[in-house]
Amino acid sequence: MTTSLPVNFKHAMDVHPAIDGPTVHDLVPAGRGLWSLAELHELTAAVARELATPLLDIVRFDTEQRWWTRLALTMGVELWLLSRAPGQGTEPHDHGGASGADTVTIGELDEDFRQPGGPVRQQHWRAGDTVAFGPDRAHRLRNNSIQPAATVHAYFPPLRPVREYRSLTDYAGL
Repeated sequence: MTTSLPVNFKHAMDVHPAIDGPTVHDLVPAGRGLWSLAELHELTAAVARELATPLLDIVRFDTEQRWWTRLALTMGVELWLLSRAPGQGTEPHDHGGASGADTVTIGELDEDFRQPGGPVRQQHWRAGDTVAFGPDRAHRLRNNSIQPAATVHAYFPPLRPVREYRSLTDYAGL
């Protein structure tokens, strides 16, 4: 015989101690399971706006490698803070079928991205810009400027493995 304990959604949340308070609990309700692209977009923009000072206290810039820390994790969403020193970036990757959003909080980034069957496209993002994307997108982000850059990211569903590619043209979709 097996038994299972009910999940208490009130406690099904992990929050970075530097931002653990009413604001983040209002923005990221522990019991919320589903997140639309518009809601992910608003979440990263709101976190960047409403938690700007604590995020500045948390963020680190490492000249040897990209830096990141998880800000929150619930049953429905994961929230991250990432930074890139000048010249740093990611390899081409997707988010394993997760949808997401990014808001640039400091600096600027260049993004190359591709939907299945489409061309590789480019976009330049500056502090305050937010982009949301569905599960059928691969991209790479790079800090080509001489200043550091930081971003807030949200993903639904959470904890999906990232898949890397040699080139964005290798991405054929899920």
